[in-house]
Amino acid sequence: MLFNDFDFSQLDSPDFKEDSVRETLILPLLTALGYQQENIVRSKMLQHPFLKTGSKKRPITLIPDYLLKIENAYAWVLEAKSPSENILMGDAVEQVYSYSIHPEVRSKFFALCNGRSFSLFRSDEISPLLYFDLAEIADYWETLQGYLSIHSFQMGKVFSYLPLKTNFHAQPFDYLNRPLLEEIDVKKRAARRHFGVHGYFTKQAWNVVNRYIQNFSQKGDLVLDPFGGSGVTAIEAMMLERRAIHLDLNPMSAFLVDSLIRPVKLEDLQASFERIKAAYESALPISVKQALKKYPYPKDFSLPKGSDVRFIQDLFSPEQLAQLAFLKNLILQEKNLDIRKALLLAFSSSINKSNLTYHHSTYASKNAGDSGPMRYYRYRIAPRPVSLDLMKTYEKKFSSMLNAKREIEPRINEQTVDNLQIIRGTATDLSFLKKESVDYIYTDPPYGKKIPYLDLSVMWNAWLDLPVSEEDYALEAIEGGEHEKTKDQYNSLMAKSIEEMYRVLKFDRWMSFVFAHKDPEFWHLIIDTAERCGFEYAGAVAQKNGQTSFKKRQNPFTVLSGQLIINFKKVRRPKYIMRASLGMEIGDVVMQTIEGIIAKNNGATLEQINDELIIKGLELGFLDLLKKEYSDLTPFLLETFDYHSETELFTIKQDGRFKTYVDLNLRVRYYLISYLRRMERENKTAYFDQIVLHIMPLLKNGNTPEEQTILNVLEQIAFPVGDGWKLKVEGQAGLF
Repeated sequence: MLFNDFDFSQLDSPDFKEDSVRETLILPLLTALGYQQENIVRSKMLQHPFLKTGSKKRPITLIPDYLLKIENAYAWVLEAKSPSENILMGDAVEQVYSYSIHPEVRSKFFALCNGRSFSLFRSDEISPLLYFDLAEIADYWETLQGYLSIHSFQMGKVFSYLPLKTNFHAQPFDYLNRPLLEEIDVKKRAARRHFGVHGYFTKQAWNVVNRYIQNFSQKGDLVLDPFGGSGVTAIEAMMLERRAIHLDLNPMSAFLVDSLIRPVKLEDLQASFERIKAAYESALPISVKQALKKYPYPKDFSLPKGSDVRFIQDLFSPEQLAQLAFLKNLILQEKNLDIRKALLLAFSSSINKSNLTYHHSTYASKNAGDSGPMRYYRYRIAPRPVSLDLMKTYEKKFSSMLNAKREIEPRINEQTVDNLQIIRGTATDLSFLKKESVDYIYTDPPYGKKIPYLDLSVMWNAWLDLPVSEEDYALEAIEGGEHEKTKDQYNSLMAKSIEEMYRVLKFDRWMSFVFAHKDPEFWHLIIDTAERCGFEYAGAVAQKNGQTSFKKRQNPFTVLSGQLIINFKKVRRPKYIMRASLGMEIGDVVMQTIEGIIAKNNGATLEQINDELIIKGLELGFLDLLKKEYSDLTPFLLETFDYHSETELFTIKQDGRFKTYVDLNLRVRYYLISYLRRMERENKTAYFDQIVLHIMPLLKNGNTPEEQTILNVLEQIAFPVGDGWKLKVEGQAGLF
């Protein structure tokens, strides 16, 4: 083993100094870790980024002993010290830390070796990750290799994507080497088991979840969703003959899934509904005063701050309270628990429309709207409340629930129900699961302060008699809300949840983490925490989630309509994402990325820009810089680019130039499309000479193309009409 032949008593000699540590101990160590001469940068001179000395402000020069380079970035810094120096704390550690955070270095790790011992630090932590006597390196070698070998780092990624029509299991199933999926066309309305059964604040597209479960797991595997929400993951896992665990802190979430999958005889369920409907209609017109005295209804539950009214009963007219209380009373008289739960599911879904926050659609029927908490994420009384016929609403919701039951009936029996556990609890505590017992995790956690789920569920939880405790609120991973939780509290709860997910997932298995947030700090938290736990980042895919929401239409610059699915692997020797040595200001990186995506797509939406920056930040390791400078891109985008409200696209300012380097052909293509579209709008002919004269001045930065280059690109995107050119329509080869 390394250093077996070295006599460590030499370290006591006054002649064995720092240079001896370098040549005798450090070089063999680096070689054993896989580094060749081209990977080892010795004594590079760096100017201190902040400090200067003297009245003339002369720059201070930093000279690290070793920078370990992989491709074009620095993986870690190593400093040699004499055997008498302290390498656990003090000036020596602070010195090497200053090297690791230097803008030209930005390494993830830094290490010190004094011949007697070796210490390893992350550049963002005070305590060492690893500390051992060099004489005992054999006991620590595997761990040291895991952190620092040349194969422990990744710089950028080359992904293999799975074509949409691939036969998943035609080949032997290799868990570790699963390809990533491309963006999937959303088909939300195609599954009755989800669409129209019961509203929820966020809902993953069932077919997207279905494809991910197919890709990353096999029949009989255990699939976990610790932020279960509306239950799409668990139900799709069940449909694909997997075992599943649905976990959520919100009792409404557990109720929805439990009520839907309970096995019932559909003819008995239909008969129960008919019995309730007949009893309800025979009692009409109902005496509001008598009903409110006779039948219980929720009262005096406080609503969150920002609500238009104070208490839950104020969300309903007296007639609505009376009718809902009477209907609930009829349902509770049904003796069969499974049937009663199914009927309550339809009742709960009806509450969404039978209240004063119900905002009916202005462009469709009055029965096509939504409640304030679902639409606006607050209890907002409708300016023009609509009173719908409760039994007609309930009948429609019952029909949707019955269709869902009918669709999942082939998968519903005692065995499948046993294989789908529904647990009310927190993702921060998965102690009911053994270590390394889960085969796949697909989850869609809360996004900071976007949606306070427990606050917004008061109306449903109260009617369903589902209790929510102060401890539940304390464990809810959100920012803000009625309990005014801080960003630090959210970060801490999310970090603990990821740690638990890592613990229960088997090795060589995957976690797909759905996330959508404008603030890069949250993305940095997710990636950094996952990596600290031991996950290896395996790639992120932009994924739409169906039609644009009302919230997005109302707030185009503050709400993202898409999301990223970030994929991680749990492997025994994870590779770490290296922070890119940028060689430029973060503002230049941001501008180059934005202009690149605008050129590529002939204009880009806020979501496309956000996704591109986040993915680049993930894979090149500059999310930490992005979160400091660009917590919200919107002001920068609106100031720097043109925004078109009809298309929701940002473009280069009219007759403006790209400010950074973008591939020449992309720039030519972008300007050509912009110009040809303008000529079409103005009913003018675009002649080649005019085209060249128009775009040449816009291409002066970077390489200037020849006319032949412009003609080559023009022929790809347009066709000649007489003496001029006309843009190809969407879908024709070469344009989109």
